[in-house]
Amino acid sequence: MEYYIKQKIFSWNDRFTIKNNQGQDVYSVEGELFSWGKKLHVQDMSGNEVLYIEQRLWRFLPTYSLFIEDKEVAAVIKELTFLRPRYTIEGPSWNVEGSFWEHNYQIVEQGRVIADISKEWLSWGDAYALNISDETNVLAALGVIIVIDCVMASQRAAGSSGS
Repeated sequence: MEYYIKQKIFSWNDRFTIKNNQGQDVYSVEGELFSWGKKLHVQDMSGNEVLYIEQRLWRFLPTYSLFIEDKEVAAVIKELTFLRPRYTIEGPSWNVEGSFWEHNYQIVEQGRVIADISKEWLSWGDAYALNISDETNVLAALGVIIVIDCVMASQRAAGSSGS
């Protein structure tokens, strides 16, 4: 299944939608502005929360937990690296490979592609195309992708504010 998220819309305190390949909204994502740590709520279009993302506090490296139906299904940890960003996924045995800065990467499990993320030009502007091949892992894969892009956006914002 393909999903799309409009470029430059990611923020921890904003609201944005995830669209399907027909351009219809399928999920809405909303961050909590005033909270300890960063928190995102993902809801289906009926308003049911289907995924909750929460930053783990008091960690040296950025770490986020993904919850589906109040059960932690994965954790995303940004590793300490100097040249290229790397992320560890705890829970499912997933690896993340590719170029995060160019928004061209994959989530892989034992050589099998779970999700393919790429930048695309659509009629409504630049967007990230999320091709998630395993329907049973759609929400967890979306959570990992959202966390990675939000962390990257935070780093870009921190880097530009210092110059």
